[in-house]
Amino acid sequence: MAELEKPRLGVAMIGHAFMGRVHSQAWRSASRFFDLPMEPQMRVLVGRDAQRSKQAAQRLGWVESATDWRRVLERKDVDLIDICTPGDTHAEIAAAALEAGKHVLVEKPMANSVAEAQRMNDAAHRARAQGIHAMVGFTYRRVPALKLAQELIAEGRIGEVRQVRAQYLQDWLGDETAPLSWRLDKARAGSGALGDIGAHIVDLTCFLTGQRFAGVSGMLDTIVAERPVAAAAAVAAGGIGGGSGGLRGGPGASAEASGTAATGPVTVDDAALVTARLSSGAPVILEASRFAWGRKNALRIEVSGSRGAVSFDFEDMNVLHYYDATQPARTAGFTRIMATEPEHPYLEAWWPAGHGLGYEHGFTHQVVDLVRGIAAGKDPRPSFEDGLHVQRVLEAVERSSGAAHQWTEIHDHERR
Repeated sequence: MAELEKPRLGVAMIGHAFMGRVHSQAWRSASRFFDLPMEPQMRVLVGRDAQRSKQAAQRLGWVESATDWRRVLERKDVDLIDICTPGDTHAEIAAAALEAGKHVLVEKPMANSVAEAQRMNDAAHRARAQGIHAMVGFTYRRVPALKLAQELIAEGRIGEVRQVRAQYLQDWLGDETAPLSWRLDKARAGSGALGDIGAHIVDLTCFLTGQRFAGVSGMLDTIVAERPVAAAAAVAAGGIGGGSGGLRGGPGASAEASGTAATGPVTVDDAALVTARLSSGAPVILEASRFAWGRKNALRIEVSGSRGAVSFDFEDMNVLHYYDATQPARTAGFTRIMATEPEHPYLEAWWPAGHGLGYEHGFTHQVVDLVRGIAAGKDPRPSFEDGLHVQRVLEAVERSSGAAHQWTEIHDHERR
């Protein structure tokens, strides 16, 4: 007897630069390694330039390309919109897609302001009543070692959460001659290190602890205030935009190489330092910087509890360190867990034990969770409500920094 054909999920992706390439790989691979209840179909890739979009679609595995995302929302063969564009476009596209009855995946940060994120969350709430679902792409939640850490904390293995320390360090802006890109323009990116990479550690803190932020005190700093304008257009040449994912999203050429000395203002932060408290009162220390020489993608987080701790560094992404404080002091120490066993999250679909995964696998897992959530009729996490909370935290940090680091409370019920 022939196997019943799975229902198809037609996908359109908007944007085809860095995040578009990674998302494309995820859509290609998810159903080939995981048994999904629906079969993703890569229908159409959308970009601003027709020729570049066509070339990208052919290279990345999309059936066709388009330049008008609004027309794509009218297509009956498209069920889901994957938004991989700069933050200033997220709210308009996501709200329109949800109102058109399309599921939505949007890259982080969710929006450039709380007002935009609130608009998106309101649209998602209305769409949910019609069986339409939305998710924010905080992909580090899908790293097996971090998912294992979340499970250990939820099981009570480290006891009551007492403190969180998190950093996200990169160095791609350490060279002051690196040129301007859209990531350094507040009108397009919303913020700098704070939203680009700081958003990840805010979300991971919530994910690992199961709590939200109650308040923050923050300091933002723009270390290099002027940069060469050369190559800015080339950096943005990925169709409608590049999405955001934190990893070296930008410039390569210097002003000297281009033969121009023209400069423009950097209107976002280069580094963010934050002290905070969770809803339980547990203290949190966060740092995000794109000026940390030698740190390529150093997302580090450590959660200490009453009975132990977990520690993770993305530059050693297949490893979780776990400390059991109930062990005798004579033999106590961090245990190095190689999260590559079939018993670990997501690993049942991949390679034999010890054969590590990479950056791109988290995006495949994101597609898996999204498709399974849609098929089950429930919003996968992080939801737009989760994304709105992260946006509130980012805005509170900005307000605190502008008010001499004044303590700023976060109230999820507020509307702006």
